[in-house]
Amino acid sequence: MSRICVFGAGAIGGLIGGKLIRAQAGEVSLVARGAHLEAMRERGLTVAATFDETEHFTVPVRATDDPRELGLQDYVLLAVKAHAVPKILDALEPLLGPETAVVTLQNGIPWWYFHGIDSPFAGRTIESVDPGGVIWKRIGPERAIGCVVYPAAEVSEPGVITWIEGDRLPLGEPDGSRSERVRRLSQLLVEAGFKAPVRPDIRSEIWIKLWGNLAFNPLSVLTCATLDVLATDPGTRAVARAMMEEARVIGERLGVRFVLDVDRRIEGAAQVGPHKTSMLQDLERGRPLEIDAILGAVRELGEWVEAPCPTIDVVLALTRLRARVAGLYP
Repeated sequence: MSRICVFGAGAIGGLIGGKLIRAQAGEVSLVARGAHLEAMRERGLTVAATFDETEHFTVPVRATDDPRELGLQDYVLLAVKAHAVPKILDALEPLLGPETAVVTLQNGIPWWYFHGIDSPFAGRTIESVDPGGVIWKRIGPERAIGCVVYPAAEVSEPGVITWIEGDRLPLGEPDGSRSERVRRLSQLLVEAGFKAPVRPDIRSEIWIKLWGNLAFNPLSVLTCATLDVLATDPGTRAVARAMMEEARVIGERLGVRFVLDVDRRIEGAAQVGPHKTSMLQDLERGRPLEIDAILGAVRELGEWVEAPCPTIDVVLALTRLRARVAGLYP
């Protein structure tokens, strides 16, 4: 039986953890904190889908704010925001054995991006995501499994996850192999009710998701508009399209294959409906914003491959200032 720890059992971590527990997919534990942790300890974890009455359930959980209680794990599903990872490295240490896989569930460019890749930048760390290469050194890129998170969810009250839409969690090894550990993880997630194919090119999957986050997350912070509005208003759609075209050039110079065109990606965002992006939710709740892994990293990579990104530059500057004024960006 696999030992699985969901580190950061908020909206996405809680959704995945709750469904793994319901499916009895292994020995599953959750790391959380505050009122959410206390509610889960007292009443269990509730998942309530807005689109399917059968996806409304409560499960008892093993939850803690002290990972030392849990011991070594087979999989650690890392569900904290990208900017929080350096702060939890000490807490992660008791969970990591020689064979532990760390599954990255963050938005944006992951810290392990240039591990296991045939690239002029192989082995290089990205300062915007991993300042000083600390995450690379402490976790070790050989432990990483990539995962692209498509479900949308939020913690509607302590102990309760509202699942809004989406069930895709494509996975991939950085080197593109179909290892035993990634195939086993895929099986566990499928048994829990997710679509979790193993992709030979997880980086291209990362960029398809990043494409939307790059444009719509910061624009939502600047306008407070929901996805359907951002994707259909002529002005914000034009800005989003320009940002995505700039990112496409950067991605392609890094070897990424875009299987969608920009307009289809924007239409996909519009179809999500009146949903607040995760970055807008963080702004409204006074939580630090995930700016650097989503925007800063793309700008940094643009410099590496000598691809100008003037629209991204403008939106990045405005978003950073908006977050600083709110006290949510150092």
